[in-house]
Amino acid sequence: MEYPAKNQQNYLSIDKSILRRYNQYLQLEKSLSPNTLEAYQNDLNHLLEFLQEKNLCYKNVTIEDLQHFCAVLIDLGISARSLARTLSGLRSFYRFLLLEGEVENDPTELLEGPKIARHIPDVLTVEEIDRMISCIDLSKQEAQRNRAILEVLYSCGLRVSELCQLKLSSLYLDEGFIRVEGKGNKERLVPISEKAIKELNFWFSERVHIPIKPGNEDYVFVSFRRGGALTRVMVFYIIKELAERAGIHKGISPHTFRHSFATHLLEGGANLRSIQSMLGHESIGTTEIYTHIDIARIREEILNHHPRNINKKEIKG
Repeated sequence: MEYPAKNQQNYLSIDKSILRRYNQYLQLEKSLSPNTLEAYQNDLNHLLEFLQEKNLCYKNVTIEDLQHFCAVLIDLGISARSLARTLSGLRSFYRFLLLEGEVENDPTELLEGPKIARHIPDVLTVEEIDRMISCIDLSKQEAQRNRAILEVLYSCGLRVSELCQLKLSSLYLDEGFIRVEGKGNKERLVPISEKAIKELNFWFSERVHIPIKPGNEDYVFVSFRRGGALTRVMVFYIIKELAERAGIHKGISPHTFRHSFATHLLEGGANLRSIQSMLGHESIGTTEIYTHIDIARIREEILNHHPRNINKKEIKG
């Protein structure tokens, strides 16, 4: 999407100056820890990106604009803790702008989070996800299939219906992508981690020995007993049972992995637009004009910001 030169000036040059001063303000006057400082900067980058999509200048933001921004984050599946921190960061930024004389009013003054926070689903930590996977009984015939299911859910942020409908013919594992059919039969390409690819390949070595029901040969995940495509109910059951075994007392469902995927990417500083594209969401602009994202750049976002890939890079380093 192209923006007028005037707005580009607002976002590129003025923002850089203000961001530099704001960073100094957080470091010197607020004495924030490096982790909190980085989180505040990521949150602010997401806000500025959102405002740019709406063709708004940060100086003219209203409380309604900020509420819309929060709604977008909730829609992506951000955790309650992350939303609370985001709101804290926004308040800090606009108080700074008020002190600096950059704005006349603080749009965050009446901004509240508790009402919307009640509707925010639980999110799993990376450690909790690993705990659930480690609880899979390797002596059971479905063990490798279930490991692959959890890794694909978390690595790709799929809806449970998308997981159940995933086809072998839609996998491009050598290229690091899968083709997903989402709501309204809309297709999208989603990057997949090397960890998920590895688990899938282990599953495929076992899948060849299962008698597949005619007409179900192309489904990635099949039932051992029926030989047909795995159902949503079965995936729910698998997730619930593993959460109990892992001692995780949260409202967990397959969708929790989708929320965790989005939250971890957001917290890692990934681009809002790329996350939305990977989740199969609509445009963040109110006009809902779809902006094409270069698929290579989306894959780079995943490689740079998803915990599975970050951990891999650290090990290599």
